[in-house]
Amino acid sequence: MKIEQFEDKGLAHFSYAILSECAREIVLIDPARDPQPYYDFARAHEARIVAVIETHPHADFVSSHREIAQATGASIRVSKLVGADYPHQGFDEGDAFTIGKLTFQALNTPGHSPDSISIVLSREGQDVAVFTGDTLFIGDVGRPDLREKAGNLTAQREELARQLYHSLRNKLLPLADTVLVYPAHGAGSLCGKALSGANSSTIGDEKFGNPMLRNMSEAEFVRELLADQPFIPKYFGYDVALNKAGAPAFAPSVQQVPRLMAGADLQPGAVLVDARPEAEFKQGHAAGALNIPQGGKFETWLGSIVGPEERFYLIAPDEATREDLIRKTAKIGYEALMLGALVGTPDAAATLPKLDVAQFRQHPAQYTIVDIRSATEHRDEPLFAGSLNIPLPELRERASEVPVDKPVVVHCAGGYRSAAGSSIVAAALPQATVFDLGEAVKSFF
Repeated sequence: MKIEQFEDKGLAHFSYAILSECAREIVLIDPARDPQPYYDFARAHEARIVAVIETHPHADFVSSHREIAQATGASIRVSKLVGADYPHQGFDEGDAFTIGKLTFQALNTPGHSPDSISIVLSREGQDVAVFTGDTLFIGDVGRPDLREKAGNLTAQREELARQLYHSLRNKLLPLADTVLVYPAHGAGSLCGKALSGANSSTIGDEKFGNPMLRNMSEAEFVRELLADQPFIPKYFGYDVALNKAGAPAFAPSVQQVPRLMAGADLQPGAVLVDARPEAEFKQGHAAGALNIPQGGKFETWLGSIVGPEERFYLIAPDEATREDLIRKTAKIGYEALMLGALVGTPDAAATLPKLDVAQFRQHPAQYTIVDIRSATEHRDEPLFAGSLNIPLPELRERASEVPVDKPVVVHCAGGYRSAAGSSIVAAALPQATVFDLGEAVKSFF
């Protein structure tokens, strides 16, 4: 037996290939949008993919389960509660299947979503590992507030939090302490709020070290779980629906995105997502463009700032970056929203001025300071007295709340978010003078 973990650092996503070496067969769990790494694994081990299991319809990334099934003939197993639109086999409590000496057994573990399952892997009757999806993370548990309006089944966050309390204590914690825990996400994921940087654990270690598994009442658990959850990106509901339907094949979808020349005529009113470095953007960009620089979390911020009902153009600094960004965009299913991708801005008439940091430091009251960190960050680490807190995911909708009687300074914690935030405010309030505090904010902490 071999368990291979695949990591997508941008989305902090873990997927798995479990190889039965005697049968030369592979089961995949929660595969990412690009199926090629799993095909490469199968080829390297001279094995074939026979099954794909989805722990739930994911909100934060698009899965390749349907494409893999069509390409390999593998069966897809999901809970019948998903109401999946693609060919599949129901996989719920009491269901199990075997390949070689390995048995995969389903546990219904609702809480993160009403249709969540965990998969117990045993070898010759001995439990070895449990793949917990977004139910149990390392050092944390899944958030229960993503399925109030999305999916085949919906439920209020309080009800899901109560279900999660019992799923953890009645389904997962009774497993042997030695059973390995393999979650679908790690640190940096928005599917929880305090995930560890580790990529695996054991039931025993989680009992000892996971604060959400300590001895507490259901009411205490619900209250603590619901407090200070991170924001919900705009794209999450869209991805739940796309995963329920089964996404189109990755490579053809990426290839269908129009590659445009910088001077091409662009559709009026479409969103311009300029992914060039923030310094390059500030020196010249198309009026109204939003600066979401290429970076490790590009796809998350794209799907948090631009909604799935919008169409947009992508602007990149060079061809290699353009191709990389198109692939990142496809990981959340947004390639279908892209009107085209081009290298170099179609217009460089608009600029953003550079802030005199020394002047700002001496006279902060002469500026309107907009803190675009989360409400929790703003509360727990106040930086500028009297600053206006509008979190970045809400900024396009709430930019009109920013007073324009003084120059506006936008800041975050490190500079990446403020590049996007200052471009949003400048686009929404062309009559204002807008500055980005950028990386200089670190000197104030």
